[in-house]
Amino acid sequence: MMFDLGTPMVLSPLLLLLLGLAFTVGIDPYIRREHRRTMLVIAVLCLTLIAQNYWDYSLTVGLPRQTLRTIVSIYGYSVRPVILILFMYIVQPTGKRWCWWILAGLNAAVYLTAVFSPVSFWIDRSNHYHGGPLGSSCLVVSMILLMSLLVQTYQSRKPARKWDVWIPIFVIVMIVASIYLDYSDTEGQHPISFLTIAIVVGSVFYYIWLHLQFVREHENDLMASQRIQIMMTQIQPHFLFNALNTIRALYAKDPPLADKTLENFSTYLRQNLESLSQTDLIPISKEMEHTRLYAEIEMLQFPNVQMEYHMEDEEFEIPALTVQPLVENAICHGVRTKRNGLVTVTIVREENVHRITIQDNGVGFDPDQKADDQETHIGLQNVKDRIEQMCGGKMILQSEIGCGTSVTLLIPDSAKKEQGT
Repeated sequence: MMFDLGTPMVLSPLLLLLLGLAFTVGIDPYIRREHRRTMLVIAVLCLTLIAQNYWDYSLTVGLPRQTLRTIVSIYGYSVRPVILILFMYIVQPTGKRWCWWILAGLNAAVYLTAVFSPVSFWIDRSNHYHGGPLGSSCLVVSMILLMSLLVQTYQSRKPARKWDVWIPIFVIVMIVASIYLDYSDTEGQHPISFLTIAIVVGSVFYYIWLHLQFVREHENDLMASQRIQIMMTQIQPHFLFNALNTIRALYAKDPPLADKTLENFSTYLRQNLESLSQTDLIPISKEMEHTRLYAEIEMLQFPNVQMEYHMEDEEFEIPALTVQPLVENAICHGVRTKRNGLVTVTIVREENVHRITIQDNGVGFDPDQKADDQETHIGLQNVKDRIEQMCGGKMILQSEIGCGTSVTLLIPDSAKKEQGT
């Protein structure tokens, strides 16, 4: 028994898919306005294509209505290339498309001749369909557009470097396979063609692909915003003012130390600016170098503060500006008012994790109330987010009022591999 592609078992899911697609695209906050419009137009055209398929099939039974069936068929042949062109707008929104629209226009013109000529197709008085010399125009044009779509999709793979590029490629293969099934079907016409089903399902897959692209772009924009925010929290006006005043005072009593401090200060500022474009993990040694530069400048301003470093593990990578903000937090909000302030940085290897601990003997705070002071603890939250997002790490915060604060970063061995994928 041949499965009827026009039964409610197939038709209803197709309609539900398109209605669900239109609703989801309409409320998706990640999709740009131009892509949203394109997806909604594709959904509407797919609905009309389903209606065209079913109407054309219904006209094959009963009294012959040659003119009406001819017009319905012309619409079906004309709209399929248009949907493929709209797919191109999704893959690459920019670029010249006039040549493809001319091709689609010529295709429609060929089939419009069916109204007065059998050059493309004709319906005889017995209601039978016959293809003319140019009856394969839609197939040829569609194949040209599909090849162009395949090339554009492959080109979009280079900047993304993600496996989700195979989603549009799968859609293209599915459409090609559906064309083959439609032309190889010798048992009779179905109410809904394989090609129509493939286009509808492909539209849903293209939306999924588009959503993944924009979610990734949103995450990248968020990380870039965080890098700017982190840098701004590291270069506060009071730090700049105090550092410059310290350097000026040193030139009066210790010029060599003033020269060294000025060099450290300029290097510190340069590394902060470089971190804006830093999207990859960096060696822990480089992060510690940046941390030491900052601490040396601060200890000149606060002689009561001492730093200790216990480095037993240096063979791993972390996001830029992670240890240094924690040391800054410890100095500025923990120990700079203590007579004998001490900040200790300890880095050790424990099984499959690298443990970084920044501990101070400062004033401490109540961790449960840290959200009430966003300015003071913004560095902690930024470090936590970057550690989790960029290398799958974890941050543990412990603090007690009057006893000090301890912040521990746990970086997994697989951090470098995960960040590079």
